[in-house]
Amino acid sequence: MQPPRQIEPQSLADYFEVLTKAIFQAGMSWRVIEAKWDGFREAFAGFDPQRVAAFTDEDVERLSEDTRIVRNRRKIEATVRNAQVMVELDEGHGGFGRYLGSIDGFDATVRELRGHFKFLGDTGAYFFLYVVGEPVPPHEEWMAAHPHAMRSRTRK
Repeated sequence: MQPPRQIEPQSLADYFEVLTKAIFQAGMSWRVIEAKWDGFREAFAGFDPQRVAAFTDEDVERLSEDTRIVRNRRKIEATVRNAQVMVELDEGHGGFGRYLGSIDGFDATVRELRGHFKFLGDTGAYFFLYVVGEPVPPHEEWMAAHPHAMRSRTRK
C-alpha cells in the first residue's frame, strides 16, 4: 500500500475531510472508502464543517440510507458531532491549525484529538496528523510502539 498523500490544508473543510476519512476507514477496507469517497464528499456537503454541524436528525436518517457512503449510523452521527467540535476548536483558537500547533508533542496531540473527536483511535489520529502535514514519528517507529494497530489490520 502506498502511504497516503499529504496535503497542505487551505481551509477547515480540508481538515474535516481528512478527519472524516480517518474515522470511516477505521475497521473498513481502505479501498472501499476510497471507491466511495466522491459520494461521501457529496453527502457531507463538500465537508463544509459549518454545514455538517447543522445537520439534523432527519439528515442523519437520510444519510443512513444513502448508498453513496458507508451507512454506519454511529459514524454518521459522530461525523456531525465532530463537525461541531471542529468548528468550536477553530473559532476558539483562531484557526484549527493554530489549535494543533498549541499542543506540545505528538503523543499529547493524539490524546487531545482522541478526547475531542468521536471514533478517532490511535491509527486514525496518526493518519490524520500525517496527511495534514503535522509532525509525526516515522511510521516504522510508531508501529513498533503500537503493535495493536498492526494486529487489528491483519485480522481483517
